[in-house]
Amino acid sequence: MATLEKSLAATHRGNLPICVLDDESDHVEQLSLRLEKAGFPVIGSTDPDQALDIVHRGGCRAVVADIHMPGMDGIKFLEKSLKVDPGVYVILVTGNYSVDSAIEAIKRGACDYLCKPIDVTRLYKTLDELADVFAQRTQVRDLEKKLLTNLEFHGIVGKSPVMFEMFDLARKVARHYTNVLITGPTGAGKELIAHALHEMSPVSKARFAVCNCSAMVDTLLESQLFGHVRGAFTGATDTRPGLFEFANGGTVFLDEVGETSLPMQAKLLRVIQNREIQRVGSPEVRTVDVRMIAATNRDLRAEVLAGRFREDLFYRLSSIELRVPGLAERPEDVPLLVQHFLKKYSEAYGKPLLGLTRRAQVVLLQHNWPGNVRELENVLSSAAMTASSDFIDVADLPEHLQRSDTHAPFHDEPWRPLPLDEVRRMHIERVLESCKGNRVRAAQMLGIGRTSLYRHLKRANKKAAHASA
Repeated sequence: MATLEKSLAATHRGNLPICVLDDESDHVEQLSLRLEKAGFPVIGSTDPDQALDIVHRGGCRAVVADIHMPGMDGIKFLEKSLKVDPGVYVILVTGNYSVDSAIEAIKRGACDYLCKPIDVTRLYKTLDELADVFAQRTQVRDLEKKLLTNLEFHGIVGKSPVMFEMFDLARKVARHYTNVLITGPTGAGKELIAHALHEMSPVSKARFAVCNCSAMVDTLLESQLFGHVRGAFTGATDTRPGLFEFANGGTVFLDEVGETSLPMQAKLLRVIQNREIQRVGSPEVRTVDVRMIAATNRDLRAEVLAGRFREDLFYRLSSIELRVPGLAERPEDVPLLVQHFLKKYSEAYGKPLLGLTRRAQVVLLQHNWPGNVRELENVLSSAAMTASSDFIDVADLPEHLQRSDTHAPFHDEPWRPLPLDEVRRMHIERVLESCKGNRVRAAQMLGIGRTSLYRHLKRANKKAAHASA
């Protein structure tokens, strides 16, 4: 057992490159030789700027630095190295040790604080602990990569119960649908679900055509979907088929179908009912065989009641409805999505990004993501582009996230001590408000059953009635 532990320790040491920094070359040489004999890869330097460049290039994961150096002392080097790479471990060495100076160094981010002459046994112990942590993190990253591969659903990432439920329903209906309605907030990934449905359908080899219904006025939208003949309107210099003909035998995806006008909705209804189209300016009726997937971020039931959406079209489209939850409803998916986008943009920008610093992770986890997955992807794309080290830090994030105070619960109200029951009631009320009163959705977000939610609400109502009496 002891032999195995020594073997593992030696292996871990070989994966922790160290930079030895001291203004005295003899000290650098002596300590470097000792560490190399112990199995650590070592780079020695007498120049703090050169050592910072080594940290910047990722040439070391730990630095053993003297605290008293001309030009740049060890504390200044510590601050600069952590800005360059927040994931680097810095061990400071001093000839004037005191408990107060050690505590101050640790507060500033030092990994350890040693006195000269260096106690090599203690240094090895500290470095071995760092090597073990580094090895464990590497193993965790490898496991997360495997997990990410297993949890991908046609390019969509999620491990939350609401996403698994949606994936399961998508698998079941993919082979049988003719029309599907996908609902959910902007940026949640409705188009990705539409692509997944097409890929799993019997017509996956046929064309998948996309039309953004909110981007065009009615005349252009009609021409885009149904085609037109030459001379049908000003600028129609030739005859062109529309998307329904283009994707004949395949799938047409109508994004933001809730933005269409009532006359356009009548034309779409005819395609669904009769599988017929007419090009603009042509009396000829053409038959098409397409599967139709529509998506919207609107509440179409409310639109029907308001008279802005045809009831018959709504029921035709929503015979199968898939709801894509917003990111606020599945916060447990944020770390997985972060890993997914880091991998994507590491490859796109040619940067070996290893992850986020702890403080950057906290900022992302505490943000409420009103722009959903699209907002998260844009944030990480920008951060990956500007990051100067292997780890994305808070400084790499957009300015509004750097100064975000969303981590403070009920930050719009002055803090005061409250009983736990009151905190629970306030939290449930806010979740219900964010779900627009939908108790099923609120229970999912809270991670409790509907019965438990009803019980909490009933208890809160009784207390409120008793207080008013």
